[in-house]
Amino acid sequence: MQKFLLTVDRISTFVGTAFSWLIISLTFVITYEVFSRYALDAPHDWAFDIMLQMYGILFMMAGAYTLSKNNMVRGDVLYGFFPQRVQAILDLTLYILFFLPGVT
Repeated sequence: MQKFLLTVDRISTFVGTAFSWLIISLTFVITYEVFSRYALDAPHDWAFDIMLQMYGILFMMAGAYTLSKNNMVRGDVLYGFFPQRVQAILDLTLYILFFLPGVT
């Protein structure tokens, strides 16, 4: 089981690193659209859809990478007082509640 989890972590790290380059593409698309819209007065219909799709992909892939590195932002006011088992159950429940609907 430990070997499987390490393999999943390696895949998550690779995918997260690969998709981190999408930020550069997203920045260029946004910059091009802003320049085109305001300087040339020629907005594009496709730009918003492309930016939205790229951001969605980036959010989901970066989320998986961040989970594998355990760098999620938490409200630790009460979370730190719970035993590890309760923290794991809470994490799993919240991931299913918030992360999976974003994927579908």
